[in-house]
Amino acid sequence: MYNIENMKKETKHFDVVVVGGGSSGMMAAGRAAERGLKVAILEKNSDVGDKLKITGGRRCNITNAEYDNNKFLKNFGDAGKFLFSPFSQFSVSNTFKFFEKKGLPLVIESRKRTFPRSQKAYDVYLVMKKYMKDNGVSVITNSPVLKIVSEDGRIVNVQTLDYVYTADSFVFATGGNAAPETGSTGDGFKWLEKIGHVVKKPTPNVVPLRVNEKWVHDLSGTSLSFMKITFLLNGVKSFSKKGKILFTHFGLSGPLILNSSYEVQQLLKKGEVTAEIDMFPDTDLGLMEKKILKIFDSNKNKLLKNILDDIVPEGMSSSLHSHLTDEELETKVHSVTVSQRKYIIAFLKAMPINIAGVMGYDRAVISDGGIILEEVDMKYMKSKLFDNLFVTGDLLNINRPSGGFSLQLCWTTGWVAGSSVGKVE
Repeated sequence: MYNIENMKKETKHFDVVVVGGGSSGMMAAGRAAERGLKVAILEKNSDVGDKLKITGGRRCNITNAEYDNNKFLKNFGDAGKFLFSPFSQFSVSNTFKFFEKKGLPLVIESRKRTFPRSQKAYDVYLVMKKYMKDNGVSVITNSPVLKIVSEDGRIVNVQTLDYVYTADSFVFATGGNAAPETGSTGDGFKWLEKIGHVVKKPTPNVVPLRVNEKWVHDLSGTSLSFMKITFLLNGVKSFSKKGKILFTHFGLSGPLILNSSYEVQQLLKKGEVTAEIDMFPDTDLGLMEKKILKIFDSNKNKLLKNILDDIVPEGMSSSLHSHLTDEELETKVHSVTVSQRKYIIAFLKAMPINIAGVMGYDRAVISDGGIILEEVDMKYMKSKLFDNLFVTGDLLNINRPSGGFSLQLCWTTGWVAGSSVGKVE
Protein backbone atom coordinates (compact mmCIF):
# COMPACT_ATOMS: atom_id res chain seq x y z
CA MET A 1 0.00 0.00 0.00
CA TYR A 2 1.41 3.36 -1.02
CA ASN A 3 1.65 6.11 1.59
CA ILE A 4 1.11 9.23 -0.48
CA GLU A 5 -0.07 11.63 2.18
CA ASN A 6 3.33 13.23 2.86
CA MET A 7 4.90 12.76 -0.56
CA LYS A 8 5.73 15.87 -2.55
CA LYS A 9 4.50 15.51 -6.09
CA GLU A 10 4.57 17.68 -9.17
CA THR A 11 1.21 19.04 -10.29
CA LYS A 12 0.07 18.66 -13.89
CA HIS A 13 -2.97 20.48 -15.23
CA PHE A 14 -5.24 19.52 -18.13
CA ASP A 15 -8.60 20.71 -19.34
CA VAL A 16 -9.87 17.15 -18.92
CA VAL A 17 -8.49 14.14 -17.05
CA VAL A 18 -10.04 10.78 -17.94
CA VAL A 19 -9.42 8.05 -15.37
CA GLY A 20 -9.54 4.63 -17.01
CA GLY A 21 -8.35 3.61 -20.46
CA GLY A 22 -11.11 1.21 -21.44
CA SER A 23 -13.60 1.59 -24.28
CA SER A 24 -15.67 4.42 -22.82
CA GLY A 25 -12.59 6.19 -21.47
CA MET A 26 -10.85 6.15 -24.84
CA MET A 27 -13.98 7.40 -26.56
CA ALA A 28 -14.43 10.20 -24.00
CA ALA A 29 -10.79 11.24 -24.22
CA GLY A 30 -10.68 11.17 -28.01
CA ARG A 31 -13.93 13.11 -28.36
CA ALA A 32 -12.95 15.78 -25.81
CA ALA A 33 -9.57 16.27 -27.50
CA GLU A 34 -11.25 16.39 -30.90
CA ARG A 35 -13.12 19.42 -29.58
CA GLY A 36 -9.80 21.17 -28.94
CA LEU A 37 -9.40 20.45 -25.23
CA LYS A 38 -6.13 19.45 -23.59
CA VAL A 39 -6.82 15.89 -22.40
CA ALA A 40 -4.95 13.26 -20.40
CA ILE A 41 -6.07 9.68 -19.88
CA LEU A 42 -4.71 7.84 -16.84
CA GLU A 43 -4.47 4.05 -17.06
CA LYS A 44 -3.09 1.78 -14.35
CA ASN A 45 -2.08 -0.96 -16.81
CA SER A 46 0.87 -0.79 -19.19
CA ASP A 47 -1.47 -0.05 -22.08
CA VAL A 48 -5.01 1.16 -22.66
CA GLY A 49 -7.76 -1.11 -24.00
CA ASP A 50 -6.67 -4.41 -22.43
CA LYS A 51 -10.25 -5.66 -22.08
CA LEU A 52 -11.18 -4.37 -25.54
CA LYS A 53 -8.38 -6.44 -27.10
CA ILE A 54 -9.88 -9.72 -25.84
CA THR A 55 -13.61 -8.97 -25.87
CA GLY A 56 -15.97 -11.20 -27.82
CA GLY A 57 -13.48 -14.05 -27.97
CA ARG A 58 -11.00 -11.55 -29.45
CA ARG A 59 -13.50 -10.81 -32.27
CA CYS A 60 -15.14 -7.80 -30.55
CA ASN A 61 -18.93 -7.69 -30.67
CA ILE A 62 -18.73 -3.95 -31.28
CA THR A 63 -22.49 -3.20 -31.19
CA ASN A 64 -25.90 -4.65 -32.01
CA ALA A 65 -27.39 -3.56 -35.33
CA GLU A 66 -30.78 -2.51 -33.96
CA TYR A 67 -31.09 1.02 -35.32
CA ASP A 68 -34.41 1.81 -33.64
CA ASN A 69 -33.50 3.42 -30.30
CA ASN A 70 -36.82 2.44 -28.73
CA LYS A 71 -36.28 -1.23 -29.56
CA PHE A 72 -32.59 -1.11 -28.68
CA LEU A 73 -33.15 0.41 -25.24
CA LYS A 74 -35.72 -2.23 -24.29
CA ASN A 75 -32.71 -4.49 -23.73
CA PHE A 76 -31.63 -2.34 -20.76
CA GLY A 77 -34.69 -2.96 -18.58
CA ASP A 78 -35.58 -0.20 -16.14
CA ALA A 79 -32.45 1.73 -17.10
CA GLY A 80 -33.74 2.18 -20.65
CA LYS A 81 -35.79 5.25 -19.78
CA PHE A 82 -32.63 7.03 -18.61
CA LEU A 83 -30.79 6.36 -21.86
CA PHE A 84 -32.98 8.08 -24.45
CA SER A 85 -31.08 11.36 -24.21
CA PRO A 86 -27.55 9.96 -24.62
CA PHE A 87 -28.66 7.61 -27.39
CA SER A 88 -30.33 10.48 -29.24
CA GLN A 89 -26.84 12.01 -29.37
CA PHE A 90 -24.83 8.90 -30.27
CA SER A 91 -26.75 5.83 -31.40
CA VAL A 92 -25.98 2.53 -33.10
CA SER A 93 -25.97 4.20 -36.51
CA ASN A 94 -23.41 6.70 -35.19
CA THR A 95 -21.21 3.81 -34.09
CA PHE A 96 -21.29 2.35 -37.60
CA LYS A 97 -20.38 5.73 -39.11
CA PHE A 98 -17.65 6.34 -36.54
CA PHE A 99 -15.75 3.12 -37.15
CA GLU A 100 -16.34 2.83 -40.89
CA LYS A 101 -15.20 6.43 -41.42
CA LYS A 102 -11.99 5.44 -39.66
CA GLY A 103 -11.39 2.55 -42.03
CA LEU A 104 -12.88 -0.30 -39.99
CA PRO A 105 -15.81 -1.86 -41.92
CA LEU A 106 -18.33 -3.79 -39.84
CA VAL A 107 -20.34 -6.94 -40.54
CA ILE A 108 -23.67 -8.01 -39.05
CA GLU A 109 -24.10 -11.60 -37.91
CA SER A 110 -26.90 -13.57 -36.24
CA ARG A 111 -29.07 -11.79 -33.67
CA LYS A 112 -27.82 -8.48 -35.15
CA ARG A 113 -24.46 -8.89 -33.43
CA THR A 114 -21.92 -6.67 -35.18
CA PHE A 115 -18.19 -7.32 -35.55
CA PRO A 116 -15.28 -5.75 -37.43
CA ARG A 117 -15.03 -7.38 -40.84
CA SER A 118 -11.50 -8.45 -39.92
CA GLN A 119 -12.94 -10.39 -36.96
CA LYS A 120 -10.15 -8.93 -34.80
CA ALA A 121 -10.81 -7.06 -31.56
CA TYR A 122 -7.26 -5.75 -31.81
CA ASP A 123 -8.27 -3.72 -34.87
CA VAL A 124 -10.94 -1.94 -32.82
CA TYR A 125 -8.30 -1.16 -30.21
CA LEU A 126 -6.03 0.27 -32.92
CA VAL A 127 -8.80 2.56 -34.18
CA MET A 128 -9.44 3.92 -30.68
CA LYS A 129 -5.72 4.32 -29.97
CA LYS A 130 -5.27 6.26 -33.22
CA TYR A 131 -8.36 8.37 -32.48
CA MET A 132 -6.72 9.58 -29.29
CA LYS A 133 -3.28 10.03 -30.84
CA ASP A 134 -4.59 12.00 -33.82
CA ASN A 135 -6.35 14.41 -31.46
CA GLY A 136 -3.41 14.85 -29.12
CA VAL A 137 -4.54 12.96 -26.03
CA SER A 138 -1.76 12.43 -23.48
CA VAL A 139 -1.91 8.70 -22.72
CA ILE A 140 -0.33 8.10 -19.31
CA THR A 141 0.01 4.40 -18.47
CA ASN A 142 1.27 2.52 -15.40
CA SER A 143 -0.40 5.27 -13.37
CA PRO A 144 -3.02 3.92 -10.94
CA VAL A 145 -5.00 6.66 -9.22
CA LEU A 146 -4.44 6.36 -5.49
CA LYS A 147 -6.45 9.29 -4.18
CA ILE A 148 -9.38 11.50 -5.19
CA VAL A 149 -9.69 14.96 -3.62
CA SER A 150 -13.07 16.72 -3.69
CA GLU A 151 -14.26 19.97 -2.16
CA ASP A 152 -17.42 22.09 -2.34
CA GLY A 153 -19.13 19.97 -4.98
CA ARG A 154 -16.14 19.68 -7.30
CA ILE A 155 -13.32 17.23 -7.90
CA VAL A 156 -10.13 19.13 -7.05
CA ASN A 157 -7.54 16.60 -8.21
CA VAL A 158 -6.63 12.96 -8.61
CA GLN A 159 -3.30 11.66 -7.39
CA THR A 160 -1.00 8.95 -8.61
CA LEU A 161 2.24 7.85 -6.97
CA ASP A 162 4.22 10.51 -8.84
CA TYR A 163 1.87 13.34 -9.77
CA VAL A 164 -1.13 15.38 -8.77
CA TYR A 165 -3.47 15.90 -11.74
CA THR A 166 -5.76 18.91 -11.69
CA ALA A 167 -8.38 19.60 -14.36
CA ASP A 168 -11.45 21.62 -15.16
CA SER A 169 -13.32 18.35 -15.76
CA PHE A 170 -12.79 14.74 -14.73
CA VAL A 171 -14.22 11.65 -16.39
CA PHE A 172 -14.37 8.42 -14.38
CA ALA A 173 -14.30 5.48 -16.80
CA THR A 174 -12.67 2.71 -14.78
CA GLY A 175 -15.10 -0.07 -15.66
CA GLY A 176 -16.82 -2.58 -13.42
CA ASN A 177 -15.68 -5.87 -11.87
CA ALA A 178 -15.86 -8.20 -14.86
CA ALA A 179 -12.56 -9.62 -16.17
CA PRO A 180 -10.41 -8.37 -13.25
CA GLU A 181 -7.27 -9.66 -14.98
CA THR A 182 -7.61 -6.70 -17.37
CA GLY A 183 -7.65 -4.20 -14.52
CA SER A 184 -11.39 -3.95 -13.93
CA THR A 185 -11.31 -4.32 -10.16
CA GLY A 186 -14.07 -1.94 -9.10
CA ASP A 187 -11.84 0.99 -8.11
CA GLY A 188 -14.32 3.52 -9.46
CA PHE A 189 -17.14 2.14 -7.33
CA LYS A 190 -15.08 2.74 -4.20
CA TRP A 191 -14.16 6.28 -5.22
CA LEU A 192 -17.72 7.25 -6.10
CA GLU A 193 -19.03 5.83 -2.85
CA LYS A 194 -16.31 7.54 -0.81
CA ILE A 195 -17.15 10.98 -2.21
CA GLY A 196 -20.84 10.55 -1.48
CA HIS A 197 -22.54 8.86 -4.43
CA VAL A 198 -24.93 5.96 -3.90
CA VAL A 199 -23.40 2.88 -5.51
CA LYS A 200 -25.35 -0.33 -5.95
CA LYS A 201 -23.20 -3.29 -4.95
CA PRO A 202 -21.90 -4.98 -8.10
CA THR A 203 -22.51 -8.63 -8.93
CA PRO A 204 -21.46 -10.75 -11.95
CA ASN A 205 -24.29 -10.14 -14.39
CA VAL A 206 -23.75 -11.73 -17.78
CA VAL A 207 -21.95 -14.80 -16.47
CA PRO A 208 -21.86 -18.61 -16.98
CA LEU A 209 -23.75 -20.93 -14.64
CA ARG A 210 -22.10 -23.40 -12.30
CA VAL A 211 -23.30 -27.01 -12.36
CA ASN A 212 -21.90 -29.75 -10.13
CA GLU A 213 -23.05 -32.88 -12.01
CA LYS A 214 -20.08 -34.72 -13.49
CA TRP A 215 -22.02 -35.80 -16.58
CA VAL A 216 -22.48 -32.13 -17.49
CA HIS A 217 -18.74 -31.50 -17.09
CA ASP A 218 -18.05 -34.51 -19.33
CA LEU A 219 -19.88 -32.68 -22.14
CA SER A 220 -17.33 -29.85 -22.01
CA GLY A 221 -16.85 -28.27 -25.43
CA THR A 222 -20.18 -29.52 -26.80
CA SER A 223 -22.55 -26.84 -28.05
CA LEU A 224 -26.22 -26.98 -28.95
CA SER A 225 -26.97 -24.41 -31.63
CA PHE A 226 -30.68 -23.92 -31.05
CA MET A 227 -32.07 -25.21 -27.79
CA LYS A 228 -34.73 -24.20 -25.32
CA ILE A 229 -33.93 -24.00 -21.64
CA THR A 230 -36.56 -23.69 -18.91
CA PHE A 231 -35.58 -22.60 -15.41
CA LEU A 232 -37.59 -23.76 -12.41
CA LEU A 233 -37.69 -22.37 -8.89
CA ASN A 234 -38.43 -25.04 -6.29
CA GLY A 235 -39.87 -27.23 -9.06
CA VAL A 236 -42.15 -24.55 -10.51
CA LYS A 237 -41.46 -23.21 -14.01
CA SER A 238 -40.20 -19.62 -13.95
CA PHE A 239 -39.07 -18.69 -17.48
CA SER A 240 -37.80 -20.15 -20.74
CA LYS A 241 -35.46 -18.93 -23.49
CA LYS A 242 -34.16 -20.26 -26.79
CA GLY A 243 -30.67 -20.01 -28.22
CA LYS A 244 -27.18 -21.51 -28.17
CA ILE A 245 -25.81 -23.42 -25.17
CA LEU A 246 -22.19 -24.36 -24.54
CA PHE A 247 -21.26 -27.06 -22.03
CA THR A 248 -18.08 -26.39 -20.06
CA HIS A 249 -15.94 -28.09 -17.45
CA PHE A 250 -17.74 -26.05 -14.78
CA GLY A 251 -21.29 -26.01 -16.14
CA LEU A 252 -23.17 -24.01 -18.78
CA SER A 253 -22.25 -21.04 -20.94
CA GLY A 254 -23.02 -19.67 -24.40
CA PRO A 255 -25.26 -16.75 -25.44
CA LEU A 256 -28.48 -18.32 -24.18
CA ILE A 257 -27.03 -18.97 -20.73
CA LEU A 258 -25.25 -15.63 -20.45
CA ASN A 259 -28.43 -13.77 -21.27
CA SER A 260 -30.39 -15.77 -18.69
CA SER A 261 -27.87 -15.46 -15.86
CA TYR A 262 -29.18 -12.27 -14.29
CA GLU A 263 -32.68 -13.74 -13.94
CA VAL A 264 -31.22 -17.01 -12.64
CA GLN A 265 -29.32 -15.12 -9.96
CA GLN A 266 -32.57 -13.57 -8.76
CA LEU A 267 -34.13 -17.05 -8.56
CA LEU A 268 -31.17 -18.45 -6.64
CA LYS A 269 -31.85 -15.92 -3.89
CA LYS A 270 -35.31 -17.47 -3.42
CA GLY A 271 -34.66 -21.20 -3.44
CA GLU A 272 -33.53 -24.25 -5.41
CA VAL A 273 -33.06 -23.66 -9.12
CA THR A 274 -33.15 -26.43 -11.68
CA ALA A 275 -33.23 -26.36 -15.47
CA GLU A 276 -34.65 -28.47 -18.27
CA ILE A 277 -33.05 -28.40 -21.71
CA ASP A 278 -35.22 -29.18 -24.71
CA MET A 279 -32.86 -30.49 -27.38
CA PHE A 280 -35.61 -30.40 -30.02
CA PRO A 281 -37.61 -27.24 -29.27
CA ASP A 282 -39.39 -27.27 -32.65
CA THR A 283 -40.56 -30.87 -32.30
CA ASP A 284 -43.52 -31.67 -30.05
CA LEU A 285 -43.82 -34.89 -28.04
CA GLY A 286 -45.96 -36.63 -30.67
CA LEU A 287 -43.52 -35.96 -33.50
CA MET A 288 -40.62 -36.80 -31.21
CA GLU A 289 -42.10 -40.21 -30.53
CA LYS A 290 -42.58 -40.85 -34.26
CA LYS A 291 -38.94 -39.88 -34.86
CA ILE A 292 -37.68 -42.26 -32.16
CA LEU A 293 -39.91 -45.11 -33.36
CA LYS A 294 -38.52 -44.69 -36.88
CA ILE A 295 -34.95 -44.89 -35.56
CA PHE A 296 -35.83 -47.94 -33.47
CA ASP A 297 -37.49 -49.68 -36.42
CA SER A 298 -34.34 -49.20 -38.50
CA ASN A 299 -32.07 -50.59 -35.78
CA LYS A 300 -34.14 -53.34 -34.14
CA ASN A 301 -31.29 -55.78 -33.58
CA LYS A 302 -28.69 -53.31 -32.34
CA LEU A 303 -27.92 -52.62 -28.71
CA LEU A 304 -29.49 -49.43 -27.42
CA LYS A 305 -26.08 -48.03 -26.46
CA ASN A 306 -24.96 -48.28 -30.08
CA ILE A 307 -27.69 -46.05 -31.50
CA LEU A 308 -27.55 -43.18 -28.99
CA ASP A 309 -25.75 -41.01 -31.55
CA ASP A 310 -28.77 -41.38 -33.84
CA ILE A 311 -31.14 -40.21 -31.11
CA VAL A 312 -29.48 -37.11 -29.67
CA PRO A 313 -27.82 -34.04 -31.23
CA GLU A 314 -24.14 -34.42 -32.13
CA GLY A 315 -21.90 -34.73 -29.10
CA MET A 316 -24.72 -35.32 -26.63
CA SER A 317 -24.82 -39.15 -26.50
CA SER A 318 -22.95 -39.31 -23.19
CA SER A 319 -25.72 -37.30 -21.52
CA LEU A 320 -28.31 -39.97 -22.32
CA HIS A 321 -25.78 -42.73 -21.62
CA SER A 322 -25.30 -41.41 -18.08
CA HIS A 323 -29.04 -41.46 -17.39
CA LEU A 324 -29.62 -45.07 -18.42
CA THR A 325 -28.62 -48.19 -16.49
CA ASP A 326 -26.06 -50.65 -17.79
CA GLU A 327 -28.84 -53.17 -18.25
CA GLU A 328 -30.88 -50.73 -20.35
CA LEU A 329 -27.87 -49.82 -22.47
CA GLU A 330 -27.17 -53.50 -23.20
CA THR A 331 -30.78 -54.11 -24.26
CA LYS A 332 -31.56 -54.88 -27.90
CA VAL A 333 -33.59 -52.05 -29.42
CA HIS A 334 -36.53 -54.37 -30.21
CA SER A 335 -36.73 -55.18 -26.48
CA VAL A 336 -36.86 -51.59 -25.22
CA THR A 337 -40.09 -51.19 -23.26
CA VAL A 338 -42.69 -48.50 -23.87
CA SER A 339 -41.86 -46.88 -20.51
CA GLN A 340 -38.14 -46.86 -21.35
CA ARG A 341 -38.85 -45.30 -24.74
CA LYS A 342 -41.04 -42.63 -23.19
CA TYR A 343 -38.31 -41.89 -20.63
CA ILE A 344 -35.84 -41.30 -23.48
CA ILE A 345 -38.29 -38.99 -25.25
CA ALA A 346 -38.94 -37.07 -22.03
CA PHE A 347 -35.19 -36.73 -21.50
CA LEU A 348 -34.67 -35.31 -24.98
CA LYS A 349 -37.40 -32.75 -24.38
CA ALA A 350 -36.47 -31.88 -20.78
CA MET A 351 -32.93 -32.89 -19.86
CA PRO A 352 -32.72 -32.12 -16.10
CA ILE A 353 -29.87 -30.09 -14.62
CA ASN A 354 -29.35 -28.70 -11.11
CA ILE A 355 -28.02 -25.13 -11.06
CA ALA A 356 -25.47 -24.74 -8.25
CA GLY A 357 -24.80 -21.03 -8.77
CA VAL A 358 -23.05 -18.57 -11.06
CA MET A 359 -19.37 -18.18 -11.80
CA GLY A 360 -17.38 -15.22 -10.47
CA TYR A 361 -16.09 -11.96 -11.90
CA ASP A 362 -13.20 -13.76 -13.57
CA ARG A 363 -15.62 -15.39 -15.98
CA ALA A 364 -18.22 -12.62 -16.16
CA VAL A 365 -18.73 -10.88 -19.48
CA ILE A 366 -20.45 -8.00 -17.70
CA SER A 367 -21.00 -7.08 -14.06
CA ASP A 368 -23.87 -4.93 -12.92
CA GLY A 369 -23.96 -2.44 -10.08
CA GLY A 370 -22.54 1.06 -9.98
CA ILE A 371 -23.67 4.62 -9.47
CA ILE A 372 -27.45 4.90 -9.46
CA LEU A 373 -28.74 6.72 -12.53
CA GLU A 374 -30.87 9.10 -10.49
CA GLU A 375 -27.59 10.77 -9.46
CA VAL A 376 -26.40 11.33 -13.05
CA ASP A 377 -27.58 13.97 -15.53
CA MET A 378 -27.73 11.55 -18.43
CA LYS A 379 -27.95 14.32 -21.02
CA TYR A 380 -24.31 15.07 -20.26
CA MET A 381 -23.21 11.99 -18.25
CA LYS A 382 -22.48 14.47 -15.46
CA SER A 383 -22.70 13.79 -11.74
CA LYS A 384 -25.49 15.70 -10.02
CA LEU A 385 -23.32 15.94 -6.91
CA PHE A 386 -20.11 17.24 -8.51
CA ASP A 387 -20.15 19.97 -11.16
CA ASN A 388 -17.06 18.76 -12.97
CA LEU A 389 -17.37 14.98 -12.70
CA PHE A 390 -18.60 12.79 -15.56
CA VAL A 391 -19.22 9.03 -15.33
CA THR A 392 -19.31 6.50 -18.17
CA GLY A 393 -19.63 2.85 -19.13
CA ASP A 394 -19.64 0.07 -16.58
CA LEU A 395 -19.56 2.49 -13.62
CA LEU A 396 -23.25 3.11 -14.29
CA ASN A 397 -25.81 0.80 -12.71
CA ILE A 398 -27.23 -0.63 -15.93
CA ASN A 399 -28.13 -4.26 -16.58
CA ARG A 400 -27.86 -5.41 -20.18
CA PRO A 401 -27.50 -8.65 -22.14
CA SER A 402 -24.55 -9.79 -24.20
CA GLY A 403 -24.66 -9.28 -27.94
CA GLY A 404 -23.02 -5.88 -28.41
CA PHE A 405 -25.13 -3.90 -25.94
CA SER A 406 -22.37 -3.36 -23.40
CA LEU A 407 -19.85 -1.92 -25.85
CA GLN A 408 -22.51 0.28 -27.42
CA LEU A 409 -23.22 1.66 -23.95
CA CYS A 410 -19.51 2.46 -23.65
CA TRP A 411 -19.35 4.19 -27.05
CA THR A 412 -22.47 6.23 -26.32
CA THR A 413 -21.70 7.33 -22.77
CA GLY A 414 -18.06 8.00 -23.65
CA TRP A 415 -19.01 10.14 -26.63
CA VAL A 416 -21.60 12.11 -24.67
CA ALA A 417 -19.18 12.73 -21.80
CA GLY A 418 -16.43 13.76 -24.22
CA SER A 419 -18.87 16.10 -25.96
CA SER A 420 -20.00 17.64 -22.66
CA VAL A 421 -16.83 18.26 -20.65
CA GLY A 422 -15.69 21.82 -20.53
CA LYS A 423 -19.04 23.37 -21.41
CA VAL A 424 -21.53 22.27 -18.73
CA GLU A 425 -21.92 24.43 -15.63
